[in-house]
Amino acid sequence: QVQLVESGGGLVQAGGSLRLSCAASGITVTFNTMDWYRQVPGKSRELVATITSGGSINYAESVKGRFTISRDNAKNTVYMQMNSLKPEDTAVYYCHTLGQLGRRLNTWGQGTQVTVSS
Repeated sequence: QVQLVESGGGLVQAGGSLRLSCAASGITVTFNTMDWYRQVPGKSRELVATITSGGSINYAESVKGRFTISRDNAKNTVYMQMNSLKPEDTAVYYCHTLGQLGRRLNTWGQGTQVTVSS
């Protein structure tokens, strides 16, 4: 069974930093496409960052230059370092995986709240 568990959210002032973690079980993050999404009440989930098995990385325009997605193969964990946070970054952040070729998934974590105060 595939499970994604996020942690690292919290309350931070504008301009501050947080690092989100996504610990995976049932898959190896190195071989899977891993994403971070975020959602605010009343809006659909927004794709924030993606890292593929080949190491390709993409970011939403709104976070380019401020957020960094990475993975630790030994810990089987994906991270998102968030710097220069803005109030508009306030959302519930979700870890997600599409799986890999031959084993397609659509698995979500439970989410972690990030609140940025002005």
